[in-house]
Amino acid sequence: MTNISPNAASIGQFHRYIAERKLLLRKHYEQLLAYDLSRQQWDGCFQRNVLVVLTQAYDEALAYLQILPFDSSAVPINRGLSELSKQVLTVFDGFVDEFLLFVVDKHRTSCALSNFPSEHKPEKAYVNAVRHDIAGLWQNFALAVNAYILDSVPPSILGEDSL
Repeated sequence: MTNISPNAASIGQFHRYIAERKLLLRKHYEQLLAYDLSRQQWDGCFQRNVLVVLTQAYDEALAYLQILPFDSSAVPINRGLSELSKQVLTVFDGFVDEFLLFVVDKHRTSCALSNFPSEHKPEKAYVNAVRHDIAGLWQNFALAVNAYILDSVPPSILGEDSL
């Protein structure tokens, strides 16, 4: 058995979880898009469905993260941001870009969307507006992750008087 810190093990487990979720996120997006198209609700479907999928993904990721053991007692904090939070959040590097590439490709290859140019081939301004909305989701998620990490001090370190 290797001697790996609990934080490193938890980050590794979280990384595997996120990697496994990527395919499910794509399938979820495809289901939402198919539902919208079956109901002829194509206007704004790119933005609406991206935000639904990412909101759910961030909520589920936070819930999963909260079952993992972390110890922030000896981790530096700079301007309210734990170094451990930074490490956890790097698991998402490239995550949104990869997802958006998939979504844009899905829209561009959709025959059903070909009659709706703003959805079939989303323009840069539209994609940037969606990215702006995603930034708000990310900010909320990152703050929640940091709050959880800052509170992740094992009870034995707090002492019995703190309980």
